[in-house]
Amino acid sequence: MKNSISPDLKVQNSRRDFFKKASLSGIALFVTSKFSFAARSASAGNPTLNQAVSKLAEYQLTGQSKQIPLPYAYNALEPCVDAKTMEIHYSKHHAAYTKNMNESSATTDYATKPLFQVFSEMEKYPVFLKNNAGGFYNHLLFWTIMSHSTGQEPEGNLLTAINESFGSVAKFKEGFSNAGKKQFGSGWAWLSVNEKGKLVISSTQNQDNPLMSTTEVKGIPVLALDVWEHAYYLQYQNRRPDYVDSFWKIVNWKEVSRRYDEALGALK
Repeated sequence: MKNSISPDLKVQNSRRDFFKKASLSGIALFVTSKFSFAARSASAGNPTLNQAVSKLAEYQLTGQSKQIPLPYAYNALEPCVDAKTMEIHYSKHHAAYTKNMNESSATTDYATKPLFQVFSEMEKYPVFLKNNAGGFYNHLLFWTIMSHSTGQEPEGNLLTAINESFGSVAKFKEGFSNAGKKQFGSGWAWLSVNEKGKLVISSTQNQDNPLMSTTEVKGIPVLALDVWEHAYYLQYQNRRPDYVDSFWKIVNWKEVSRRYDEALGALK
């Protein structure tokens, strides 16, 4: 089941061309030498979107992708996320997605395709790859948008955009929280920048994300919340709403703002 919270969303033909080349905003800060980066040439379609494509970094699905080191200790997000959950989440679940993605793609004809090109034509590939490549990417983003520095709030351009799109920070948080709380089964809640440069809230099932062609609400993700049970069950059991509410205490708004500015800048 997919929840779409933002009202101004219509799937356009030009989106597919855009997201065929789109990439993880800011990933260059975290990759190792195993990642291959290249600017993509513009393809047919909306010129604004093509310009955005050429400004975003991307990397290959080479079978050698690695997890980034956590930017904090396992216990750094307590009491919102306990150390044992973080350790298992990172060292078991994310590690498994990474291993499975590498092994399943290493000897294929798409082994050297940019990961986000694969996302953009996800319907062509096995569900196993979809689940594990999604799990690999989604967690790369998730680790970086949390911080042990509590008390942050949106500011600058991001704050302005939130107010314009949702009316207030409070209404935005309510909408995003509902996307996570009401997602049926395992999945994610997302804040993304769509092809119009507008912020949109959505949710996806399993390890899907807004970059995938198979996803209803598409965009460049800037904030993500994992609502799989393995992300919270040791501490919160069946109280997912408590976990979601606690998440706001550890959001790294500086990183979310940076990702927003980069995504928006690429669209101009």
